Amino acid sequence: MLEWKNETDEGGYGVSELIEALRGDIINHSEEDAYVVPKEAAVRERLEWFRDQKLALMVHWGPYSELGICESWPLSDGDADWARKDYTWEPDAELFRRQYFDLNRSFNPLRFQPHEWADFAARVGFRYFIFTTKHHDGFCMYDTAYSDYKVTGADCPFHTHQYANIAKVLFDAFRARGIHIAPYFSKPDWHCPWYWAPDCELPVAHWRNPTYDPRKRPELWEKYVEFTHNQLMELVTKLGPVDILWLDGGQVGPRNHQDIRLMELAERARKINPGLILADRTIGGETENYITPEQQVPDHYIPVPWESCITIGRSFAFGYEDVLKPLRTLTHLLIDVVGKGGNMALNIGAQPDGRLPLRARERALELGDWLRVHGEAIFETRALAPYFDGEWSFTQNAHARYALWRLPEGKTMGESVTVPLPDVREAKLLGSGAPVRVETFENHAVLHIPEGLRGESPIAPVFRLNAVGAASERL
Repeated sequence: MLEWKNETDEGGYGVSELIEALRGDIINHSEEDAYVVPKEAAVRERLEWFRDQKLALMVHWGPYSELGICESWPLSDGDADWARKDYTWEPDAELFRRQYFDLNRSFNPLRFQPHEWADFAARVGFRYFIFTTKHHDGFCMYDTAYSDYKVTGADCPFHTHQYANIAKVLFDAFRARGIHIAPYFSKPDWHCPWYWAPDCELPVAHWRNPTYDPRKRPELWEKYVEFTHNQLMELVTKLGPVDILWLDGGQVGPRNHQDIRLMELAERARKINPGLILADRTIGGETENYITPEQQVPDHYIPVPWESCITIGRSFAFGYEDVLKPLRTLTHLLIDVVGKGGNMALNIGAQPDGRLPLRARERALELGDWLRVHGEAIFETRALAPYFDGEWSFTQNAHARYALWRLPEGKTMGESVTVPLPDVREAKLLGSGAPVRVETFENHAVLHIPEGLRGESPIAPVFRLNAVGAASERL
C-alpha cells in the first residue's frame, strides 16, 4: 500500500516518489486471481447473459474528436511522454489545456443521427454498446444536472439540437434495435474542482491523480464522492435501463486512498436494476464483475468473465489519418478472444461531424458478413478445451462443438487438415453444403476438405462437429 508523505517526512513516499510509484501501481487489467464472484444471485445470472454476448460496439466520442487527437490524456503533464505525440502546434501545456477545454464551444456535430448508428450496429451483429458518457476530461455527453461542462450546456452550440442529449438518444435508439447498454464513465474528472483542485499539494494537471491527499482533505474528497455518485445514478435512472456500468480510471480506488465507496453506489443502483454489472476496471474484488484487458488478448484461457477492448484502427479516439486493421486480423482477434472465454469490444472513434467513419463502418460490416455465416460458433457459446492450439480455437454450445481455423494470410486449404480434438464423428464446413469426410483418431481428427474448396484462403473457416451436449460453465 502506498503512503503519501511530505517531501520532508522520513520513511515514506514524497510527492515525486509517489507519482513514480503510481505509474507501476496502475495496471492494464486485473488478473483472474483477483476476481471475486458476486454475492448477488441476480448479478451472477446476468454475468451468464454477458458471457453469451461476445461482441460489443465501443465508441469514444467527445470534443477532442475535432482535433483528431488522443482523448483526455494530453491534459495530464504526467502522461505527456506518450499522450502528446499527436499534436505539435502548441508547446505550452497550459495554453493547450485551455484550447482543449474550450473545444466544447465549437463542438457541433450536425450530421449526428443516432438511429443510423443503431441500424449499423444491428447490421454488424453487435450485442451491446459501450459509449463514453464522460471521459477523464469531464465533458459530459448527456444532460447531467451536476455539471455545466456538457453537450447540453449553454456554451456548446449543439445544445439546441433535437439530439443534443447525445448519450440518451443513442441509448434509446440502440435499445429499440435490441442492443444492450453499457455507459462508459470516467471515475477521475479533470475538469472538476474537487479532483484537480487548485491551491493544493500538487499543481493542477501535474498527474492523473488528485492534486491533494484525500486523507488530508476529507471534506474536498467527500464533495467529489457525492458528485460522482450523483452522476452515476443519473446513468442508471435518466439514461436507463442500463446493463453494465463500465468504469474507467483505475487510479480511483481504495488502494490509492481514492475510495469513492462504489459498493454503496452499487446497492442503490441495484435496487433499481438488481442484475446491474459493474466493470470497475483494474480494481479487482467485488466491484469488478468482469475484467477488461485493453488492446490485447491474453495468452491463456480465463475462466472468469472478461472482455478485451480492441480498436478497429490505431487509437480509441477519431484520428484523421487512422489506419484500420484488416478484416482477417479483426476476425482472428474475435475468434482468439472467444476461444479463450471472453468477449470483444470493438472500438470505433466517432467523427466531429457526428458520423462513424465510413471506412470503419465498412470494415465492421465485413466482419458482420462473416458472422452471418459463422456466428453460431461465436454467439451463445463457451470456450472448449484445449481452447486454442496453433491456428485453431474451439467453442461449444448445447448442440455442437466448433473448430475455428485462424487461417494465416497467404495460406490455403489443402486436401486435409488435422483438428486436435477427440471423438469427432462428423463435420460440416459452415457456409458450404459440400460434405466433409472425417477420419477419427484417439486425440485428433483428420478432416478432408471438399475438392472445390482446396487451394482457397478464406478468412476463418469454421467446422461444426458432432453434437456433444450442453457446455455452459457456471460461476
